[in-house]
Amino acid sequence: MPRPPFGSAGEHQLQQQLGTAERAARFYDQQVRPCLTPEMRDFIGRQTMVFLATADSHGECDASFRAGPPGFVHVIDDHTLAYPEFRGNGVLASAGNMTENPHLGMLFVDFTHHHVGLHVNGASRLFSDADLRSLHPGLPTDVAPGRDPERWVRLSVEEAYIHCSKYIPHLEPAPRPAGHDAARPKDASYFTGLDTAPGQRSGAGVLRS
Repeated sequence: MPRPPFGSAGEHQLQQQLGTAERAARFYDQQVRPCLTPEMRDFIGRQTMVFLATADSHGECDASFRAGPPGFVHVIDDHTLAYPEFRGNGVLASAGNMTENPHLGMLFVDFTHHHVGLHVNGASRLFSDADLRSLHPGLPTDVAPGRDPERWVRLSVEEAYIHCSKYIPHLEPAPRPAGHDAARPKDASYFTGLDTAPGQRSGAGVLRS
């Protein structure tokens, strides 16, 4: 029996064991596409954030997050997306995984209007800004004002499908508070306690061997 065109071997094995194969087949047939539909392209162009899933060559996973102005994830065509990477902490966890294992999962979620999500999965490849622009001159030039991409991630789309709205919360966009919270630790020490804000103890109640 040939393998269905979408989904992993593990998915299909569990569907058979748990009796959901017929229901899953309807979902694959009705909702999953091998490329981006016009509605998907429009949806991506409106989004200001995306969640990323990568894994290294051993299958060790990492989840990350990217944000920017609407359209910062650029739709090149029905089969191709690209998004910019800027200077960060130098760890390059997601990009490093992609050099070992090109599989990339992207999840776009609309929390404010239609409360729906879009999964886009495929094969990634890293490019310098100049190299990708030579291949795709239509890339946006003002992705983040005052910041230049260090590299781009280009995704060759293999499947795209809906994330239903049932458990997506409603969030209202709001500006960041103007003032500085003196009690808030700096980002570099927020979860480590290495350099805490005034009045806080470093590593209180924590022992390390």
